Amino acid sequence: MPKFTPYNHDQHAMVVINFRDQLQPGTFEHAIHYLINNKLDLSVFNYAYNNKDNGRPAYDPAILLSIILFAYSKGITSSRKIEWNCTNNIIFKALACDTVPHFITIASFISSYPQAIEALFNQILLVCREEGLLGNELFAIDGCKLPSNASKEWSGTFKELKQKRAKLQKLIRHHIREHKRIDKYEKSDEERRKRMEQTLATLNKAHDKIDAFLKTEEPRVGKSQRQLEVKSNITDNESAKMAASKGVIQGFNGVAAVDQKHQVIVDAQAFGEGQEHRTLEPVIEAINARYQTLNISEYIYAEGVIVTADTGFANEANMKYLYENTINGYIPDNKFRSRDPKFANQKAKYGKRQPIKKSESNYKSVIPASDFQFDPIAKTCACPAGESLWLKRGGMDQYGEHHKLYFEGRLSKCRVCTLKEECMQNPESANDRKGHGRQVSFIVDTQKKNQYTEWMKTRIDSEKGKAIYGHCMSVVEPVFANITHNKGLKHFSVRGKTNVQAQWKLFCMIHNIEKLKNYGELAVSAG
Repeated sequence: MPKFTPYNHDQHAMVVINFRDQLQPGTFEHAIHYLINNKLDLSVFNYAYNNKDNGRPAYDPAILLSIILFAYSKGITSSRKIEWNCTNNIIFKALACDTVPHFITIASFISSYPQAIEALFNQILLVCREEGLLGNELFAIDGCKLPSNASKEWSGTFKELKQKRAKLQKLIRHHIREHKRIDKYEKSDEERRKRMEQTLATLNKAHDKIDAFLKTEEPRVGKSQRQLEVKSNITDNESAKMAASKGVIQGFNGVAAVDQKHQVIVDAQAFGEGQEHRTLEPVIEAINARYQTLNISEYIYAEGVIVTADTGFANEANMKYLYENTINGYIPDNKFRSRDPKFANQKAKYGKRQPIKKSESNYKSVIPASDFQFDPIAKTCACPAGESLWLKRGGMDQYGEHHKLYFEGRLSKCRVCTLKEECMQNPESANDRKGHGRQVSFIVDTQKKNQYTEWMKTRIDSEKGKAIYGHCMSVVEPVFANITHNKGLKHFSVRGKTNVQAQWKLFCMIHNIEKLKNYGELAVSAG
């Protein structure tokens, strides 16, 4: 029989651990430790502490910041999980010096210091500049739409929320009547009575939540010229419904401006709106203000730095802003590819885009408005079947950007049309007396109104413009991939624009620290 060394899992051993030895050079945890203890000024947190003469000692911001940054770098945003790791993970124990902050302390630290987090973002950016990681030649701007800690089911206009409250009141009255009937005639059915009480409690809680919101809040108004009401959200009214790559979400748009040289983020902001074009000016202004604060440049755009962004940021107002402020911008409109000869044979080579499956969307592919015969001078429109549509109305679109004419097919003609199935989203509505025919709209902006867009078209259509815009995706998209995939930011775990922006900045700080670890002084010392 073979002979083995005996072992016993119940034995005790004293293991000597030096926490500094756990933070090995070249690792992210070492980079955090080095920056916090040698480069960053954490006195920006001191204003919140008032325990110099009395009160118990507080956790040092250096400890809390270290474990939060390391946790976020691993995709851990739960305060309870961070506390658990401080007890069970040796790297967390080393960064926390064997202390275990309570999860409430951790959560409070994340949400209570938005100004201090902004100051830290500036300090790290300044370290990046000192180590030569900023080129200040091209800034690429884009947004990353992420869900927030709010349900889109609790969204709606005030009219919709009042209707939902009325529906809940009706359900509550129904369940009360049922409860009384059970008490009177079915006294032995105790299990059913308990289920009824739980249902009533849930309905009352939902009703009270909506009722309190309607009594204390005001309707949200959009930023378009028409000042239309937009959907509010009871859970987080600063978040918004927005279309993302995986469908409609309730969340925020994390916008980042990235320097081309080493993909360092020079500005990070969160916006509770899906329209990216409204975020361009605030981001450009914030970059310049930050560079002034850090004494990098008095007006960075006077030095010829290029600003590029995706088509979502393009509209007439933004083009005018770039022109009047002499900003060297390159932002394509949504017809940019169609004007490029390189893409002339794209459909013939690769085929048309596959239509969205009915299981994935409620909309089907129909005859586009471009196949209708529209005369902007006479303001008339004829459908592919040759029938005239009537001019329903004219006016600004919902965003206040374009003047449009809205046409509608005559119901009597659409009802018997042979193209009804291909032309209408819901052909059955043509048989309804209260239905309507096919609807289309056309932009009728004048050349004078879009003069700044035309100015941008000449820039972006040039060979230089195409080459510059080609850098946009290669600069900013890898940054978002690193934050969302590698660092695990799939959704914001806090509520309110201020808190979400602080969390977004923390993740962007982690990205910049990683750049310092890979390309700065820390990389040299690790090698």
